Amino acid sequence: MNRSQNKLFKAHHNSSGLLEDLIQNEFPARMYAWNNSTLHFRETNTSFYGYVHSGRAKVTSEQGVFYLSEGMYFCVPENIKVEGESQGLLIEQRDFNGFFQIGGPVESAGRLRYIDGCTDSLLIAPPVLGNPCLNLLNIPPGTFQSQHTHPSFRIGMILKGKGVCITPEGDSPLIPGLMFVIPAHALHSFKTKDEDLLIIAYHPDSDFGPTHENHPMINRTILKT
Repeated sequence: MNRSQNKLFKAHHNSSGLLEDLIQNEFPARMYAWNNSTLHFRETNTSFYGYVHSGRAKVTSEQGVFYLSEGMYFCVPENIKVEGESQGLLIEQRDFNGFFQIGGPVESAGRLRYIDGCTDSLLIAPPVLGNPCLNLLNIPPGTFQSQHTHPSFRIGMILKGKGVCITPEGDSPLIPGLMFVIPAHALHSFKTKDEDLLIIAYHPDSDFGPTHENHPMINRTILKT
C-alpha cells in the first residue's frame, strides 16, 4: 500500500482494507478499499457508500445480491459484503440510516456549475437536509482552482485523468485509482494541465436537502380552500 505523508491531503494507492479511521470525527466514519479482495460488515445504524473503479463487484446486502460494473456506485444501509475481481472505494458512515440505492455508470462531466469552471453531479442526494451525499466532480484541462476549504472532511477517488492537489504542505500527484481524505478546514486546490480530472467526492453532511416544510410533495400539493 502506498500512502502519502501530506496530512492535509491523505492519499492512498494500490490499497486494500481500512485506509482511514475517522470514528472520532464529528461525523464518525471509516474509509476502506477493496482490491480483488472481500469487505464484509454487519453494523447497525450505519450506511455504506461505495464506488466500483474497475472490474465487476458482487455486492450482497439484506436487499439481495447485485453485480455492479465499473463506474457504478451505491448506498447500502447496515449489512454489506463486497467481493469479486474488482477494485473500489467503500465508506462506512456511522449514526446514519441511508436509502438503499444503486446508480451509474457515472457520466464524463457534471451537470451543475462549480467553482473555476468545474462541474459537479449529485449522484446520491441527502434524503434530509444535513445528511451525507455522494458527488461526481469534473475539473477541465488547464484549471487552477482557487484555494479553498470545506467545513467537514472529504473522501474521494480519482476516476480518470491526471493533476495535482496543492496544499500548504506540498503538492500531491493525482492519478486514476488514487483515494484520499481531505480533513475539515484543510486549505487545498486542484490543478490540471492537458487532461481533465474526474473525481468521486463524498461529503458526510450537507447544507442542502429536503425538510418537512420544503420538499417536492408538499410544495406541489395545492390545498382547495
